Amino acid sequence: MEKGTRPDLAYSVHQCARFMEHPRKSHAEAVEHIGRYLLGTREKVLILKSKRKCCIEDYVDADFCGNWSKLRAPDDAATAKSHTGFLIMFAGCPITWCSKLQTMVALSTTEAEYIALSHSLREVIPMIQLLDELKRRGIKTYTDEPLIHCKCFEDNSGALEISRLPKIRPHTKHINVIYHHFRSFVMDGKVKILPIESADQIGDVHTKPLAKGLFVKFRKLMMGW
Repeated sequence: MEKGTRPDLAYSVHQCARFMEHPRKSHAEAVEHIGRYLLGTREKVLILKSKRKCCIEDYVDADFCGNWSKLRAPDDAATAKSHTGFLIMFAGCPITWCSKLQTMVALSTTEAEYIALSHSLREVIPMIQLLDELKRRGIKTYTDEPLIHCKCFEDNSGALEISRLPKIRPHTKHINVIYHHFRSFVMDGKVKILPIESADQIGDVHTKPLAKGLFVKFRKLMMGW
């Protein structure tokens, strides 16, 4: 369910799914909590209300080593991995989202954020190309802008700097070239990397547990309720 209609549950479901092979009592309690939440919101649906100005928006965030545990670290290398979360919207409507561990161990918050940015844009770029092709073929795409582009909202200044400038610095030279694949789209203006305050970063809901007030705020933006 969370994959198709409940972006508000993506993080919690992913966290529980990680321990399906060897669950503990705390994991069972978490699943029960999710079940009670679903029961209490069973009348709610994903409300899609489009905006007149159509644009792809990508809210992406990372939680650097957020699952690290001193007790589990010797037996579970995954605790050293950071968490990627993003929400991609078109015309103000959520179309895809993700909450998962990164496949490699990031060495800094900036690197974790940049990896998350790169992974989210692997979803966005084909959408940009598809919409661009539709416009070339004369098919109306309900956008007032001359180019289909993505506004990518990032709350880490280091990741913003790396993504905008094609320069490898001593502290970032180890980042594999695979994570620089979207720079040409940035240079062409089809992808705009914009800063955003953490309090407005919807991607946070897919990377970490949030206080109730912030969770409800982001749920309203995603789900419409």
